[in-house]
This record gives sequence, C-alpha cells and structure tokens, in this order.
Amino acid sequence: MQIDLNADLGESFSAWRMGDDDAMLNIVTSANVACGFHAGDPVVMRRTVATAAERGVVIGAHVSYPDRAGFGRRFLDVAPAELTADVLYQLGALDGMCRIAGTQVRYVKPHGALYTAMAHHEAQAEALLEAIEAFNPELPVVGLPGSLLLRMAADRGIGTVAEAFADRGYQTDGTLLPRSEPGAVLHDPDAIAGRMLDLVVDGQVETADGSRRIEVAAQSICVHSDTPNTIAIARRVFEVLSGAGIRVASFR
Repeated sequence: MQIDLNADLGESFSAWRMGDDDAMLNIVTSANVACGFHAGDPVVMRRTVATAAERGVVIGAHVSYPDRAGFGRRFLDVAPAELTADVLYQLGALDGMCRIAGTQVRYVKPHGALYTAMAHHEAQAEALLEAIEAFNPELPVVGLPGSLLLRMAADRGIGTVAEAFADRGYQTDGTLLPRSEPGAVLHDPDAIAGRMLDLVVDGQVETADGSRRIEVAAQSICVHSDTPNTIAIARRVFEVLSGAGIRVASFR
C-alpha cells in the first residue's frame, strides 16, 4: 500500500507567519504552495519552493480566489474567463519560482472556498480545467473524491488525485463539515492517525457525528498547516502509517 501526505504551505505573508513550513517539509511528501492570491508573497513562495526542492518534496500549485482578507475561504462569484486567467497567473508565478529552484510544478490543488465550489460548481470547475489545459495538460488536479471537478477532469483526460483530510470532520455525504460546526477541525494526533490508518486500509472513515462509516477512496492525505498542533498530527500520521507497512510517498 502507498499513500501521499500533503500540506498547504507557503501561506505566510510579510511579517505575518502561518504554520511551521520548515518542520512540515521534513514530514510531508507533497507541498501545496500558496501562489499569492489567498496567502503567501514572492519571498515566501521562493523560500518554500527552494526548501521543498532541497528535501525532495513534490510541489503543487495551491490556487485560490483573489481573497487575502478572507484567506480564500469565502466563495466568490467570479466570471469563468476571469477565474481561468487568475489560475493561469498563479501557475505562472509558482512555475517561475520552481524553475529558479531547479524543480517544477507537478500538480494543481484548489484552495479553500474554491476547492469546495469545485465539488458542484460546473462553470468554475470548467474554468479551472481550462487553465490547466492551457498551462500544462499533464498536471493532475487534486480534489474531493467523487466531486464534479474530478469527474469533469477525467472526462477531459486530465489526471485526478482523490484527497482525504486528516484533521477535518466528514459529513454523511462525504463532504467536509463546515468549519463553523463543532467537530469540523480535529486535534488529537493519535485519534487522527488511527482514522487515517482505517482510511488507507479499509477505504472508510467515521463521520463527525459518529453515526456511520463512509467510503473515502483517496490517493493523498492532507494536513492543514493552520490546524493547532499540526506538526504533531502530521508526524503521528506518518509514523502510524509507516509502522503499519504503508509506504508514504508522493503520487507524483
């Protein structure tokens, strides 16, 4: 068995700091690097990419709505052509930093509200996929298992990566519990690691309300860098999976 472990990184901005990217890049196998629209800046982006390249961590573009104030967690009714251009802009920025570091962008993952919208918003999913096709159609897209985005990508011949979330609670329909709800964000490293072991081995995870176990077939597991105790969570997930004989390695 094999599973990827990813984290959203490069989300600091100027003097404001988000998470511990340096520590996380010693654990994860893929890094979703912010491209400046929801978080990050050129200095942070360049530093994050360089560190990831040095440690052999695969780099993906963590593209977002242009929403710094809301950290990309607010839905924006962006016109499809504008959204395509926004994604292309972000891909180009990260690609430039990757080239300087001797590496490259290897996949695309929407961030926050854009990620959530991609599960059902056809026009915006289409806009994102058009950007990928224009930039590099060989880049796979990361998304929620069973989402509209992944179905549309597969229909267009774009690679797909289904993703699970270590530190988030699930609803019975397989979507994430909104962050405003109790139980939406998980904190116990041992409990989280146990859930992820069940997910990799059995393809199932318990819902946030404990009422049932749902099918979640994933190729990658995400740990959010802004979750309290996130380094301990990521490290424990890695230890438990590796200890069970599961190879933790990037899907790329």
